[in-house]
Amino acid sequence: MNELLYAIIFISGAVFGSFYTLAVYRIPKNIDIVKKHSYCPNCNHKLGVLDLIPILSYIFLGGKCRYCKQKIRPRYLIIELLSGIIFVLIATTLKINVYTLDLQKAISFIFMILYFTALILISVIDREYKSINKKVLAYGVIISLMYMIYLYIIEPTSIYRYAIYLAVYIILISTDTFLLRRYAEENYAISLAIFFTMIVMFVDYKISFYILVLFVIEIILHILIRSITKRKNGNKPIKLEEFPLGFYLGMSNVIILITLDVINLFIQ
Repeated sequence: MNELLYAIIFISGAVFGSFYTLAVYRIPKNIDIVKKHSYCPNCNHKLGVLDLIPILSYIFLGGKCRYCKQKIRPRYLIIELLSGIIFVLIATTLKINVYTLDLQKAISFIFMILYFTALILISVIDREYKSINKKVLAYGVIISLMYMIYLYIIEPTSIYRYAIYLAVYIILISTDTFLLRRYAEENYAISLAIFFTMIVMFVDYKISFYILVLFVIEIILHILIRSITKRKNGNKPIKLEEFPLGFYLGMSNVIILITLDVINLFIQ
């Protein structure tokens, strides 16, 4: 029975992954992500049911559109697989099974999925556009505040911790909304700080430290790789705008959580 449950969870994760790829493409372009039917971005042909099966459609179609034969980016397959795996890891970490499933575990699982959704959308959109999308960031903030209220209900002794998070949110969002926009400025650093505050809300301080360490390592590797590439292509200076910091921060979170979940699986 547990095998069937986890198979359903994996499939659900892959379905969410398919939605993530759609949302990453449409949200920055202000295209409806709910009502508008899926279509090929190259030939605009409406996709059928057989074109939309997570993971399997990509494999059976050979990574190409059925209609125009344009190659489909591997990102679609990677995100669907990654989402399915992470859904399963979240469930195993929470010790969800058919015999011990209760309301608290179910609510925690739902919050983690909502959090992962914000994490993936913010990260991948930043990777593509070098921008942290305000709408998705607002969604992440709302989810984290709801999670904070939920945690306080089940653990009321942590009020000071949550008050600090709330104060940080208020300061950052007020700075972004009232001060910077007054001068028509978009501050990437403020958005990144809000994103990191959201991350800390969902993980403890120790895990946040690991995420920051990996984040710094990724940035150093990015600088080294770009430096080598720049030397080959003219040795132009590296600009901060070229760094998808939100992507690296989000992926650091994903990598650390996967690593810790896998370690927990072997310890159990």
